[in-house]
Amino acid sequence: MPDRLPTGTSPARTGGLPDREQLRAFIENAPGRIGKREISRQFGLGPEHRRPLREMLRDMALDGTLAPAGARRFRVSDRLPESAVVQVTGTDADGDPIARPVQWDGEGSSPVVFMHPELRGRPALAPGERVVARLRRVGPGRYEGRTLRRLTDAPVQIVGLFHRLDESDPALAAPARFRPAGRLTPADRRAKAEWSIPAGEDDDAPDNEVVIAEPLPQAGPGLHPARIIQRLGPQGDARTISMVAVAMLGIPHLFPTEALAQARAARGVAPDGRTDLRDVPLVTIDGADARDFDDAIYAEPDGEGFRITVAIADVAWYVRPGSALDREARLRGNSVYFPDRVIPMLPEELSNGWCSLRPNEDRGCLFIDMRVAANGVVSDARPGRGIMRSAARLTYEQVQAARDGAPDTTMQSLPDGLLDSLFGAWSCLSRARAERGTLDLDLPERQVHLNDHGQIETIRPRIRLDSHRLVEEFMIAANVAAAHYLERRHVPCLYRIHAPPAPERLETLRRALEMMGLSLPPVGRLRATDLDRVLRQVSDTDQAGLVNELVLRAQNQAEYSPDPVGHFGLSLSAYAHFTSPIRRYADLLTHRALLVAAGLEPGPAPDHETLEETGQAITRTERRAAQAERDTLERYAATWLETRVGSVMEAHISSLSRFGIFVVLDATGTSALLPMSALPEDQWHHDEKTQTLSGRNTTMAFRPGQALRVRIEETCAIRGTVLLALPDAPPPRWKRRA
Repeated sequence: MPDRLPTGTSPARTGGLPDREQLRAFIENAPGRIGKREISRQFGLGPEHRRPLREMLRDMALDGTLAPAGARRFRVSDRLPESAVVQVTGTDADGDPIARPVQWDGEGSSPVVFMHPELRGRPALAPGERVVARLRRVGPGRYEGRTLRRLTDAPVQIVGLFHRLDESDPALAAPARFRPAGRLTPADRRAKAEWSIPAGEDDDAPDNEVVIAEPLPQAGPGLHPARIIQRLGPQGDARTISMVAVAMLGIPHLFPTEALAQARAARGVAPDGRTDLRDVPLVTIDGADARDFDDAIYAEPDGEGFRITVAIADVAWYVRPGSALDREARLRGNSVYFPDRVIPMLPEELSNGWCSLRPNEDRGCLFIDMRVAANGVVSDARPGRGIMRSAARLTYEQVQAARDGAPDTTMQSLPDGLLDSLFGAWSCLSRARAERGTLDLDLPERQVHLNDHGQIETIRPRIRLDSHRLVEEFMIAANVAAAHYLERRHVPCLYRIHAPPAPERLETLRRALEMMGLSLPPVGRLRATDLDRVLRQVSDTDQAGLVNELVLRAQNQAEYSPDPVGHFGLSLSAYAHFTSPIRRYADLLTHRALLVAAGLEPGPAPDHETLEETGQAITRTERRAAQAERDTLERYAATWLETRVGSVMEAHISSLSRFGIFVVLDATGTSALLPMSALPEDQWHHDEKTQTLSGRNTTMAFRPGQALRVRIEETCAIRGTVLLALPDAPPPRWKRRA
């Protein structure tokens, strides 16, 4: 990170706290991501400036002057540094390598780097290879790169689909010693070139097997050769799909022996020194397919309000700081959920055993007891360490059916009035949420259903019930209570922060909404409640899906930081994750901090620098998990649509570009591309200002939110891509050329 301004920039070292304009100018002109350390060096700040600097950065983030670029990092510019690690993803039309930066914290898709050919005598860069490159910006999102150093510490791995050569393949005409066994199509959709698998390097993989391969030295012209080192399973088995993302993103999925031994040695907790909650009818409410239950709730009337208890599995009792379990949990950062499996943060002996709040079994817990007033204000929040016995394992559907007047035998066995108290407390909490004005995006979550043979039965949106919202509000209340309790006792922790959208993003959103007849206040005065008002305005209309997508794209990503910047989406000044320590490392750290703050365990609490490094690490693992889950859903959808090529489906346009129309299939929520080559022959003009794509010689025009009927033209399951065509239109031009 730079510790001084580039030549020609103004703020000099002052030895005192800079004003807002000096600070903004420094961050704007300095390359890379800037944090408090770089600011302190630039302006010669001392320890006495630490708090006012933190408050200034917080205010500038809240009013949108600065945009986050990682935990405790800020930026104004999206420029890449003069040198960076890049990975080759394919080649251009001339055969020269194209690369992308390995780390990208800027907005939108990562820039493209056009690599210069290697010097004579050096082998060409292969797809998948990583190098340190000197970069020169040649346009928006475009750089030229020259190799400074190849990174060969670890072999590059390629995940893809193996195709055995058939009789029609021209490669069979080559002499036997040059004849390959097959080809490998990379799963990375950015990689354009295939790989050749030489004879004897195929690990006896059958045709259409998903594999992991490593590059081999290239002895001559043609495709780059690779050796298969691991077989993941047949492409036709849907259970193979999730392992593609695991392998591509390097998600740890095997536990070290020492961590497994510690988990297997775990035993139940004793009641000594714990608050006994075994007579409190706490219940867990989860999805029907859930196997770990880490949170339980209870409510009872208290005057005009309610007294509620949120009890969470006592993971901190079993996962001690610095232990093998702790090191592995921090490395993973979180559990990763796929339709066919879970890659857990903790071994099954804990996540599905001693740390799962099974009904009618004694379990250790951390709890927060609090009072909720009729207006939703939470007070008298008190954490504690307890022992509990869940009264029932409930599903969202069970609870909702009982609320709607159709309780089953399990619901009927619960104490009288418990369900009414739970929903009554939720009503109070919802009232406070509406009062402070939060951003409540309605984005349907897709759910993949597999049969016992690993085949996809259906892909459909997950229905969101009031029972889901009830549990969500209880969890938010507990998370806020934990954050405020730690703040009052000056115990540091990792906050869940969500900075406001950058001004340029909000301005883009405001213009897009204006084209749809919707208005927002000026950027400087805009709050989450203004965005939520627009969402409510279009609710139950054809515009709802598009507006929700536009608002989502304008948002910054949430992250973890020891600095309480606040949570824009929830309109909260301080928020910490407390309720899911089985599957999130951040929650485990909050538990440890609460135990220290409440005097239940000796300190010290982690220092600020350690928390900052941990926050950055688990923010990365969280985004890795989100990418894995998102990519896997796209591959499942493409697999399901393979047998439906030629079918016509209803869809709506999500966005437009110069090379095609992105649509979402209504039946599955799948994102797919209608390429320009699939449109009727015309001169098409993309107007970014009005967000329309119109033909010069026809009356056809396309705009976001527009409903379309599309034909499934082509799918690639290994890459999760779907190409579309318009029904009753001539074959796409790329099909006619073929």
